[in-house]
This record gives sequence, C-alpha cells and structure tokens, in this order.
Amino acid sequence: MSPYLGEFLGTFLLILMGGSVNANLDLAKTKGSDSGWLLMSWGWGMSVFLGVYTALELGGSGHLNPAISIGMAAFGKLDSTLLLGYVFAQMAGAFCGAVITWVAFRMHFEATENADRKLGVFSTSPAIRHTSSNFLTELIGTFVLAFGALAASAPTNSLGALDALPAALLVAGIGMGLGGPTGYAINPARDLGPRIAHFVLPISGKRDSDWSYSWIPVIGPILGGILGVGLYHLIGG
Repeated sequence: MSPYLGEFLGTFLLILMGGSVNANLDLAKTKGSDSGWLLMSWGWGMSVFLGVYTALELGGSGHLNPAISIGMAAFGKLDSTLLLGYVFAQMAGAFCGAVITWVAFRMHFEATENADRKLGVFSTSPAIRHTSSNFLTELIGTFVLAFGALAASAPTNSLGALDALPAALLVAGIGMGLGGPTGYAINPARDLGPRIAHFVLPISGKRDSDWSYSWIPVIGPILGGILGVGLYHLIGG
C-alpha cells in the first residue's frame, strides 16, 4: 500500500487514541476524569504502539512525526522526494484524529467550563511559560525520541512491525520524565494538526488556540529530530 496512506492512518490512530486519553482525563464527567499523569503517559505510549504498528503494516515508515522524517531525509535515510508527502500525510492524519476525538467527546466538551482544559485535549502547553526553556525541553525530548527509536530499531534489534513496541515504551518513558515541563509534543504533527482542529471546530466555550506558543512544539522537535538522527548515524550507523 502507499506509504502516504500508512503514515496518514498511523498518525490518525495515534492522535485519535492519544487525544482521547487527554479528553478522558481533562474533560468533565468522563469515567477517567483526573486520573493523573501516569495514565496520560502510558496512554500516549500505547497510542504510539497502535499508530506505528498500523503504519508499518500498511507500508509507511512508522515515523508519524515530521521531525523524524525531516531528520531522516536530512541524512539521506529517507528519499527526499517522499518527504513533503510524508509530512502532509502526518499533518492530515493528526488533524482528522483530533476531529474524531472531539466527535467522540462532544458532550463532555459541552459539560466542561475550563477553556484551557478543552485546548489541552488538542495541543500542548508549558507548566511554566518560558520561551527558551520550553524550546529546549521540546528539543531535548525529541532528540531522545529520535536517537532512542533508531537504536531500538537497528537491524540487530529489529522486530519488524513490532518495532512499534520499543517506540511506545520510549514515548511513555519520555512522558513520565521530560514530559513534565511542556506536556511533551515531541512531534510537530501531534501538536499543530490538532491545534488547527481546535481553531476550526465549533467547540462551545473555547478559548483562543494559543498561536503565540505554537511554534515551539514545531521548531523545537524538528531541530531535536535532526540532532538525534544525526548523532545516531555519526556514531551508530
């Protein structure tokens, strides 16, 4: 199947399931309301497993992340002619996953008064707003993701489609640690696609989409992805 379709569907499932974790924890009157950060981290890890596994099975790369795709293309590990299509598929999948999350939780969005929590279902925000620190946290988190994912899926370690499992555990681990300061986007599609969905959807009582912060979970992860891929291929293959 088309690698673009694989990336689209994988990212769609990643954001649908991950966004549903956010919604279940943050919105009013859900069964999982206020369940805590540990469940958030594990939920996103399992969402990554489902998304990566699906993408690999359908012919995609399993990146689901423009930062990884750009990093791979920068070092000749992804055909550059595929890059634009990959990024578009990832962004479109993230947007659509966020829209369906809203459909599934529409009544809970209406029952929630806190507009910040509604935005938090779609996109990340820092615990302490400090531009350079937030930027570095996203860069470092994505560096760990890129380097760790490549190491875990190296030919000597490869499990085929089950390479999704190390990626899932890695994302869960990043969430439990480095995720605290910024909510760990570590993926431009994961943040920007749903943020656009928040902007365009008719969500009752919503706030602005915090565009002044939106560049940090895009540029920080892209630079982190390039550094992580670059270092791995410099010292490990």
